[in-house]
Amino acid sequence: MTTLFQRHARLVTAGVTAAALTVGLPAAALVFSSSASAQSSPACSDDVTGAPTGPATVSVARTTSYGRVLVVGSGPYAGCSLYLLTSDQLHALNGAPFACSDNANAVNSPCDSDLWPALLTKGAPIAGPGVNPRLLGTVTRTDFDFLTGGSSVKQVTYDGYPLYRFFKDQAAGDTQGANLDDPVTSPPGVWYLVNPRRATPATGPAHLQLETAPVGGTGPAATVLAATMNNDFSVFPEASFPVYTLSGRHGHRRGDLRSRARHHGSGHRSACQGLCAVYWPPLLTSDRPVAGPGVDQHALGFIVRPDGSHQVTYHGRPLYLFYKDAYIGPPRDVGMQGIYGAGAHTPWGVFNTIPPLP
Repeated sequence: MTTLFQRHARLVTAGVTAAALTVGLPAAALVFSSSASAQSSPACSDDVTGAPTGPATVSVARTTSYGRVLVVGSGPYAGCSLYLLTSDQLHALNGAPFACSDNANAVNSPCDSDLWPALLTKGAPIAGPGVNPRLLGTVTRTDFDFLTGGSSVKQVTYDGYPLYRFFKDQAAGDTQGANLDDPVTSPPGVWYLVNPRRATPATGPAHLQLETAPVGGTGPAATVLAATMNNDFSVFPEASFPVYTLSGRHGHRRGDLRSRARHHGSGHRSACQGLCAVYWPPLLTSDRPVAGPGVDQHALGFIVRPDGSHQVTYHGRPLYLFYKDAYIGPPRDVGMQGIYGAGAHTPWGVFNTIPPLP
């Protein structure tokens, strides 16, 4: 049975790129057949099959939807989009395995070499124009399936985040992995393009809408405020996921403070940092968030988080996604749609969904 992530499945790429990169490189899409025939030329989707032979270069390209983003700077994959994964931060926080690794997953395909091919380097990575060399670094990886005998390789990082390509991107300019809420990584996380100046996710403007989904996956259906994600992901595009606010438990002073600014706020008003933000990723935006039908535009704003990223607020309350809500819908079906975080009591407070306007 063919699955979403099998390497020799036919990939349909026409019309899926919403943000063309202007890097002066050819953007012809390659189409794979179900046969094992060799590719005519390198594609951004190629697996990582061996150790690198030289230093990797990271450059910057401009997109129409996400602004300036990091891309591979040289070699056969020049211009290919680079992504970070929010849940990879679990490794930096407590030494857990990388969320994108060769460990078993729901689609039986290695994450770090096949699904999201890691950007590897031999020697210090090179900063191309527009890239801050002080933010470039490396992390040692020992979890690739081609490594033997305790050997290791270096993966390029930007401000500590490991960088990856995406197997659904075929050519320079493709951004299918942008804002992708991924149920396959362990734990699930959100993939983002990378802003080269701030080393923060390059998200474009967040879009809010209403979603109706079963509570807990099997309970009664509820209509709640949700975020539109998976902007360019051809398999499951423009998917919506519930968003949550964080409140203090009775008798405790945890939870978020309300921002008094209507459209934007400064200061660090989110109580969900570090480990909390791995499991409850803040809903981010690169511009003023946009309200869909049934959502009050005047209620939307943002605050500035400690890392400089902009978190969406609703009536001054910061908004969060929940890692267990990540799924891919029909026809591929990885996980199940549902509202899994409503009323969750956590060490940081209680997370609640937001009902629609009366």
